Parts: sequence; structure tokens; C-alpha cells
Amino acid sequence: MSGFAERLRPLFPALDQQVHGQELVYFDNAATTQRPDSVIAAISHFYAHDNANVHRAVHTLSARSTEAYEGARDRIARYLNAASRQEIVFTRGTTEGINLVAQSWLRPRLKAGDEILISGLEHHSNIVPWQLAINGSGARIRVIPVLDDGSLDMVAYRELLSERTRLVAVGYASNAIGTRNPVDSIIAQAHAAGARVLIDGAQAMAHHRVDMQAMGADFFAFSAHKMYGPTGFGVLYAPAARLDEAQPWQGGGDMIETVSFEGSTWNELPYKFEAGTPNIAGAIGTGAAIDFLAGLDFDQLSAHEQSLLTLATEQLQAIPGLRMIGTAPDKAAIVSFVMQGAHPQDIGTLLDENGIAVRTGHHCAMPLMERFGVPGTVRASFAAYNTVAEIERMGQCLHRIAKLFA
Repeated sequence: MSGFAERLRPLFPALDQQVHGQELVYFDNAATTQRPDSVIAAISHFYAHDNANVHRAVHTLSARSTEAYEGARDRIARYLNAASRQEIVFTRGTTEGINLVAQSWLRPRLKAGDEILISGLEHHSNIVPWQLAINGSGARIRVIPVLDDGSLDMVAYRELLSERTRLVAVGYASNAIGTRNPVDSIIAQAHAAGARVLIDGAQAMAHHRVDMQAMGADFFAFSAHKMYGPTGFGVLYAPAARLDEAQPWQGGGDMIETVSFEGSTWNELPYKFEAGTPNIAGAIGTGAAIDFLAGLDFDQLSAHEQSLLTLATEQLQAIPGLRMIGTAPDKAAIVSFVMQGAHPQDIGTLLDENGIAVRTGHHCAMPLMERFGVPGTVRASFAAYNTVAEIERMGQCLHRIAKLFA
């Protein structure tokens, strides 16, 4: 077991269990990571000691709840190197953040002939919101092609950019096949063409230290549950200038300054986008996850995850009848594959019987699966706590499974 993972594993109680009589190997991290005990403790402490609604109330529990909730926003802003806490909008996750941008910022400014560029690698959450936003506007979506190795065709991207491009929306990395996109170049070229950029950062936060001011994206959305935090919580980062351009997308409590039957005025940033009672425990748990990430050595993390990816790739390529989907030179720690004669779901079931958790299906990336001519894949995705021994165990199981379908 690598020293890096060995130090972290005791912090994750869910990893200390057996599945079908065997020690759990958890390789479904691109869907959701496990949580360290510090995140679990933070959420539990809130419900046990400070449970009250935030803002406005004068009693002690509400004050403590508000302090913890807004303190999480401050920690997230510092971690992302945002210029201001006003640039941190709390959401239910990446999906809601993208939909917020689509409906509040993009839709009101669309006109006939406008274009939105997305890539052929995208998760459905970075496809469908733009389809909804352009409905009836006369705008259209254009797609950056994917090369045979799973990387983006950057020559085609440059050719697609024009004065008609209103927004470029791409993922930091593909959740389905692991391709890491050259986001710095994508952003710079889009800005040179006068377009704004949204980055789907769902697959970034657990693996990279991101700096919003250095990156320069106009919008960056991510989910807590993919970065060791709770489910049902996320963040949309955007510079204050972009958020000032957007209209509220939900009405209700806390997003208002004044209300009358004749009309209403909106709260200051970021609250004009945060209607209703928030997910207080989610914010607190995400703050704890940020603290966990801040304590990691990301150089060591990157080296560790890339060593797992290299080993997994070597082992998979040695299995007869197995075809890897996505072999881009720059990849996140994800392997995606199909096996001759075997349905991905059958492979996933057999791996589960050996205590190995993977994801099977189209991974909410149906256009990408169509691009590679497969209905779905088996996906194994790695995190900081995964080990070389676990990779080897999966390889041994897949060799046995391949013989069953030979």
C-alpha cells in the first residue's frame, strides 16, 4: 500500500467494511467520493448542537448556525482564491449551478444567430440546460469534436469560435473517460473572441488545486459530493460583474431586500441567488471537506493518482478482448472500458461479487458513448485513498471475468 493512501484510509470509515465477504474496493469516485470522519463529525455536530435556521433570528443557536454556515462560504472563497465572498453562490450541485447560469445569465441576453459551444465530452448536465435556454431564441448549440483518443479537437475549436459565440461551456475533465481539457487555452481563446466561459468543475476539485483568479473562467460550478463532501450541495463561482449581469432565477425568502404586492427588490450578492431555507448542514460539511483538501499535498496527490492510472491502464491493456475507451495523453484517474462478449452491467455485477465497486452504463454522457460506438462502459475511477493493491486486485478479477466470456 502506498504511504500516501495508507495515511488517509483510516480517516474514511466507509472503507473499513466487507462486501460479499471481501474487503471493499471503492472505485466509483467520479460519481461520489467517500467522506472523511471530519466531514461526518461537522455535520453531526451541527445537528446535535447548533440546529437552527440561519440569518435574521437573534437567538443563540441561530447565531451559531449562521456563523458556521457563512464561515463555510469564507473558507471556500479563500480556498478558490475568489476576489470576494460575494462570488460564492451556494447551490444544490454542479447541475443547479449550470442551470442557474443558463436561465439567469444566458437566456435573457440571447438573440437569433447566437451560438453556444460545448464539447462532445460533456455530461448531460452541461448539455441539456443550454438546450432549454436557447429554446425559441433562434440561437444554436455547436459541438467541439472529440478525437479518436478521447481528446478535444482544438483545431476545430478555434474554427468554431466566432463573433457569434456567446458562451463556451466545457468540463474540466470528462467524467466518463477521464480526458482533461486544456482549460487555460480554451478560456483564453474564447475571451479573445469576445465569448464568456463556463467550466464544469465537478471532476476537478478532488484532484487539483484550482485558483479562480488565475484561471479566469466567467463561471465555475462544482459539487461537494465529488470532493469528499456531502451530497446535495455545490458552489457556483462567478466574478461579481457576471453575477450582477444575471437576474434571480428563483424567488422566495432571503433573496429579497424588500417585498410588496406592487413589486420586490433583490438582496445583495450572493444572496439574490439563494432563495429559501438553505442546506445549512451541506454548507458546513462542505467547509469541512475544503479543510480536508487544504491539508493535502497536491503534488503528492497528483503523483499518487497518476501512478494508479498508469498501473490500471497497463493491467487493462493486457486483458484479452478488453478495449479501453479514452486514451488521451492527459487524463484524470479514470479508466473506462468494454469487453468483447460481455455487457458492462454483467462485468460490474461480477466485480461487485468480488467486493469491487465500479460504475457501469453511459455515465450521463450518451453522445460521447455514441461517438465511440458503445452503449456504455465499465468505469473505474480513483481517489486519494485508493491503493496499488486494489488496482492489482481488480486486474486479477478482470482476467478471470474475461475467461468467462472468451
